[in-house]
Amino acid sequence: QLQLVESGGGLVQPGGSLRLSCAASGFALDYYAIGWFRQAPGKEREGVTCINTSGSTKYADSVKGRFTISRDNVRSTVYLQMNSLKPEDTGVYYCAAEYRRGYDCRYYGMDYWGKGTLVTVSS
Repeated sequence: QLQLVESGGGLVQPGGSLRLSCAASGFALDYYAIGWFRQAPGKEREGVTCINTSGSTKYADSVKGRFTISRDNVRSTVYLQMNSLKPEDTGVYYCAAEYRRGYDCRYYGMDYWGKGTLVTVSS
C-alpha cells in the first residue's frame, strides 16, 4: 500500500521550533520530488517548500531562512525543520510526492498525499 504519513505537529509558542516528518511506504522515495504544503483555517492550501530527487530545494518567501527541508532516502523520510515559528504558520501541514526525476520540484502535479499533521503556534 502506497502511503505518506506525517508526524511531529503540535502546539508551540511563537519563536519556537518543530520538526515534521513525512514517512513513505510502499514505494521508493528516491525517484520522487517531495513537497510540504499547509492549509490555514479559512485559507487555501499553499506550497511551503519542496525538494527534488537531487536535493535541490525551493521555499516560499514567507518561510525562507526559518524552514529547512531535507530528505533521507535510506529511511524513506523527508523532514521539515521549522524555526522561529509565527502564529501565521498555524495550519495543517501535508507532505506530497511526485514521480519526477531530474527536474526542479514544484507545487502541483503531486501523485500521493499524506493526511496531514496540525501545527498550532500560539502563546
